[in-house]
Amino acid sequence: MPDSITVLYFAAARERVGLPRESLELPPGARVTDVLRLLAARHPSLAPLLPHLRVAVNQEFSGVDAEVPAGAELALIPPVAGGSGGLFRVVDRPLRLEEVVEAVAGEAYGGLVTFSGSVRNQTRGRRVVRLEYEAYPPMAEKKLAEIGAEVAGRFGGTRLAIVHRVGTLKPGELAVVIAAAAPHRKEAFLGCEHAIERLKQDVPIWKKEFYEDGEVWVGLGP
Repeated sequence: MPDSITVLYFAAARERVGLPRESLELPPGARVTDVLRLLAARHPSLAPLLPHLRVAVNQEFSGVDAEVPAGAELALIPPVAGGSGGLFRVVDRPLRLEEVVEAVAGEAYGGLVTFSGSVRNQTRGRRVVRLEYEAYPPMAEKKLAEIGAEVAGRFGGTRLAIVHRVGTLKPGELAVVIAAAAPHRKEAFLGCEHAIERLKQDVPIWKKEFYEDGEVWVGLGP
C-alpha cells in the first residue's frame, strides 16, 4: 500500500511548481532520490532546478539515499539568501536591534557585539527597488537555534540572538539583527561573525531582488 507524504516548495521552487505544497504517494521504502525523480516527472519546469536544491525531511537536511518515512514532510530547499540564552525568530514585522541586545545582555557578559543587515539600494550596479524574503519558518528557527548552540560551544559560552524578517522590504529597512554576548570581546566578535556566515549557509530563508529592469532569486542567478 503506498505511503503518503507532504512536499513543501519555497522561493524559486514554489514559483516553478505553482504550489506551496502538495501530497505525494510513494511506494514503501522510497528514498529521497525516488521522490526527486517523481517530482521531475510531475513538474518538468522544476527538473532543471533540482541539482541546485537541498532536501529536508521532517525539518532535517537529508541525503538522496535517505529513506522517506510514511507521513513525512519533505521540503525542497533552494540556496539560502545570505539569515539557549538567546532569541531565534523569523517575523513579518519591522525589526529593532534592541530586542536581540536585551535577549543576550547580562552582568556576566562584558563584551556585546551586534550586527544589523539592511537592504541595499543597489546590487552590482543595478538599482534595487525592493526585496522579498521568504522562509520555511519552523525549520529556519530550528536552524537558528542550532547556530546559537554551536556558537556557545565554540566561543566560550557566547550567547546569541537572531531575528530575521520576511516579507517585502525596501532599501534601508532591516532584514536581520544579531547580538552576541560573551565574558570577553574576542569571543563576542568571533561568535557574531560565525553566526552571520552560518546563517547564509544553512538557514532556509531566501530573498528575491527586484530591480528597475528585472528580478532574481539570490543564489540561483538570472
